[in-house]
This record gives sequence, C-alpha cells and structure tokens, in this order.
Amino acid sequence: MLSFVRCGLASRAWVLLLAMLLLMVPVAPLAAREPVPDRPGLPNAGLPRIMVRVETARGRFPYRVEVAGTPAAQQTGMMFRTEVPAGTGMLFPMDPPREAAFWMHNTFVPLDIIFIGTDGRVRNIAASAVPMSRELRASDGPVAAVLELAGGEAARIGLRPGDRVRWNPQELAAALGALRKGS
Repeated sequence: MLSFVRCGLASRAWVLLLAMLLLMVPVAPLAAREPVPDRPGLPNAGLPRIMVRVETARGRFPYRVEVAGTPAAQQTGMMFRTEVPAGTGMLFPMDPPREAAFWMHNTFVPLDIIFIGTDGRVRNIAASAVPMSRELRASDGPVAAVLELAGGEAARIGLRPGDRVRWNPQELAAALGALRKGS
C-alpha cells in the first residue's frame, strides 16, 4: 500500500509540474516578445497603366505609371513591393480634388510622393519617404492627383514645386473606366 501511495504522490507531482510548465509557456514568450509587424500582404496587381510626363528645368521625363483609381487600390498603393523599376510609378487620381496624406506603412522601398494641384503643377514633394514609417506626408492644399516614384527620382530629375506633370485625360478616363468595370 505504501508503494501505491508513493506512486500516486509522484504522479500528482509530475502532473502538477507539467501543468505549471504548460501554463508558463505561452505567458513567458508573450511578455518578452516585441510587437510583430503586419504579415506581408499582396501588392496591387493588374492595375491599368498610362504615360505621365514630368516637366522640369532639366527636361521632360516619361513614366509608365499604374493608376490606383479605386479606394482599395489607393489604400494599398505601393505597399508590399520590393522595388520600383526605373521609369515607373503609381498615380492616385483625386476626384474631386482634395487634401491628401500618405504614409509608408507596409511599404518596403523609399518613395518620392509628389502632390499635383488642379492646374497640373507640383504643389509639394515628400522626398525619399522612409519605408515602414507611419509619419503622414500631406499635400499643401487640395490636389487633383498624387504621383509616387522611386525614392530619389525627384532629385535626379530636378523636380521642384511649380513644375508640371501631364497625362492624356482620355487615357486616364479609359483606365478609370476599366477599373470600374472590373470592380
């Protein structure tokens, strides 16, 4: 009978020890863990493209840009991309024109964020916005569009407030029409 009691006490001690360990496992890592960044999502894909021409004192520079013409496409923007190939970017039409603010949350590459007024002129530039930053980069007043290019591109072409950004309105309308049909 004595061996049975000893066995029972030993079993209970092991069960109690195991239960304590199981309770401690989730608690210890949670307390020591730093916040986990969002899981990578999917970048925008299949957006229509148009040609945009940026005119500076150094010349005219063409870009083949994706049109983020829906609220969902604008919300995702250039997030989750690992590169912005030369000569490309993304255009965010603002209809009606309004003040705009962008952040770099879940954006892995630096971007130049170019705010374009209703007259087609650059209002202001958020140059080389820092990847993954939640700092808001805002327009200086209402804008008709925002153009995102690879970080450093605005400096490379000498882009300044007052410079002009042009696109074919019919080409933009066709791109927006294609987006509406697809959604």
